[in-house]
Amino acid sequence: MDIGRRLQEIRTERGLSQRELANRAGLTNGTVSLIEQNKTSPSVASLKCLLDAIPISIAEFFATLEEAQPAKYFYGRNEFIEISPQSGGPSVSLRQLGNASTHTLQILDETYPPGSDTGPELLTHEGEEAGIVTEGRIEITVSDQIRELGPGEGYLFESRLPHRFRNTGDTVCRIISACTPPTF
Repeated sequence: MDIGRRLQEIRTERGLSQRELANRAGLTNGTVSLIEQNKTSPSVASLKCLLDAIPISIAEFFATLEEAQPAKYFYGRNEFIEISPQSGGPSVSLRQLGNASTHTLQILDETYPPGSDTGPELLTHEGEEAGIVTEGRIEITVSDQIRELGPGEGYLFESRLPHRFRNTGDTVCRIISACTPPTF
């Protein structure tokens, strides 16, 4: 997906200048410009800040048009929607099951390569989220608590609490997670 073009389309549809969006998101105008030109990819946390400033959820941002399509209940592994921007260095992959903007539940297949994280800024959004680690280890920060989880261990918290995910290990970490409502 062309993240920069999509961000620019939504920004202009909402009547926002690059400068106004940057101010609302706490980023520089130059950063927004580089993202819109696809010269840099935002971290998951930075993209969330930009979308919160519009406001639009990540699920809505990456939604594909399925209006005239018949109801779909099953998805192959190649039919998930990648909702995390890819940048230099180890990139987090957040693959969404279906179009979460048309449901009350968002399911993600998350992959964290060694050294990857959701970004230096802590994430916050409405709703609750939960997940189970299926492979590797992940360090999760929720508010003032930090915990490392391994296979078979999970988490459940109110998403308004500041949170961050980091793979500090040397193997890939996989998580299957859910967010309701799909405000991420």
